[in-house]
Amino acid sequence: MLHEVWLWIKEKIALGFQRLGAALRRLWRFFLGYLATVSGSTWRKVAVALPVLFFLYILIGMAISYRVDDRLYVNTAQDSGAPQTVATVIYLVEREAKLNNWTANDPVFLPGWWLDNTPNFQKGILGALSRFTFELRDQIGRTRGSSAVDVDIEKAAGNLSKEPDRWIMDFSTSLLPTTPSDAYFREGARQLTSYVERLKRGDAVYETRGDNLLATFDRIALDLGASSAALESYIEDNAGGVLPDRGADDLFYQIKGQVYAYSLLLRALKHDFSGVIEDKDLGKVYDQLIVSMDAAASLDPLVVTNGSIDGMLANHLAMQGFYLLRARTQIREVSNILLK
Repeated sequence: MLHEVWLWIKEKIALGFQRLGAALRRLWRFFLGYLATVSGSTWRKVAVALPVLFFLYILIGMAISYRVDDRLYVNTAQDSGAPQTVATVIYLVEREAKLNNWTANDPVFLPGWWLDNTPNFQKGILGALSRFTFELRDQIGRTRGSSAVDVDIEKAAGNLSKEPDRWIMDFSTSLLPTTPSDAYFREGARQLTSYVERLKRGDAVYETRGDNLLATFDRIALDLGASSAALESYIEDNAGGVLPDRGADDLFYQIKGQVYAYSLLLRALKHDFSGVIEDKDLGKVYDQLIVSMDAAASLDPLVVTNGSIDGMLANHLAMQGFYLLRARTQIREVSNILLK
């Protein structure tokens, strides 16, 4: 009996596929017949119109997608018990990867692929947030270095460290659809939100000790030092060329995004570690540090140029590097005071 039922089901499935195939063949013949009726002049018009429409689509889309949001005063206020640093990370991730379009992984047929300033700015922001989240995992979010790592922070740190340019299709790893970068980032924000909720209930820790602030400053100083070295190397190899330097703005905006994120995090650290800053009398030098970081984050030339150091054309990379070195020196000054 079961064998007969199975044969009947197979017969019906085969019949369904046959009917589907026949319908598709009729549809294909109808489509080919329609194409045969189209005149040559119509084809010529289509051949001209398609690239023009695509060009207008990309051009208008670029204007809409372009966004470098470097506002230094953002509202990250949360309920009592929520650290400002974590709120800042969540805010920036959600702003760039949820509220706005994450352009760094746009494919070639989307306008974001044709931009360079916006995706590089976003990459710089996520790079800084990722490094701070590792510091949160290793130091601030633990009672001591030997205590267990917070699970939510560990997962968030892993998600925020994903490569920024992975789209839903990544043929270098798989022929099947994969998880895009911005989905990982949004998941990291949700995990940090979960950590905050647990922190409010007393099920997590956020240690505002002086040694944790010192370790965080050391990590930021190392990151800024690496960026300063990248600027110096690029200027030495490329400054003063005759042709426009299309790589200068890529580096400039990536570092701008990094410094912008760190500037907001430094404000949040000042709020969260207010007791340590007051005890060490760091207020004045800390404010000077924020001024330097703000200056680097606020640089916004109409066109990024990489002129000779002693030439008539401005070198915006050198100006950016100057503010970075000044900020790094002030970070070291704060670190030295914390060591006393």
